[in-house]
Amino acid sequence: MGSTITVHKLDEQGVEVFHYNGILIGERGNSLTLEAYYERSDVQFFGLTFREGDRFIETYYSDHWFNIFEIHDTDDDIKGWYCNITRSARIEQGHIYAEDLALDLLVYPDGRVQVLDEDEFEAMELSESDRKNALSALEELKQWVERRKGPFYRLTAENRPAV
Repeated sequence: MGSTITVHKLDEQGVEVFHYNGILIGERGNSLTLEAYYERSDVQFFGLTFREGDRFIETYYSDHWFNIFEIHDTDDDIKGWYCNITRSARIEQGHIYAEDLALDLLVYPDGRVQVLDEDEFEAMELSESDRKNALSALEELKQWVERRKGPFYRLTAENRPAV
């Protein structure tokens, strides 16, 4: 634990779009969890503000078609979860490779969910199998939210979403 991991965000063709470093804080079966900090200018994003210094707890799975970022403000309050639909992460010594398939799920602290970038996803040239796996992953994530599974355990019973 505590080692530096380089995250490589790839497009659907496997071409690197950007990379950054995080610190390994957890390893469990087929997943790795990292801590990383938002190092860009402040941006408004679907009712949330991402600010420089926000802490991201990022979990990557080699057996699921998504990754989940739990977003904390500088006071460590949870802002929400940003979930990327990706092909299963390729985890190698010191590196994680995630092929982003555009489709995203934003989960607010009160349990509301919003699907993002559906038009971009539809425009991608994906195999029928990849398209099916991506849509299944989106449904799986919605179920995780509903059941408060994984990092969504922080949703309270009274805020349980209708997915």
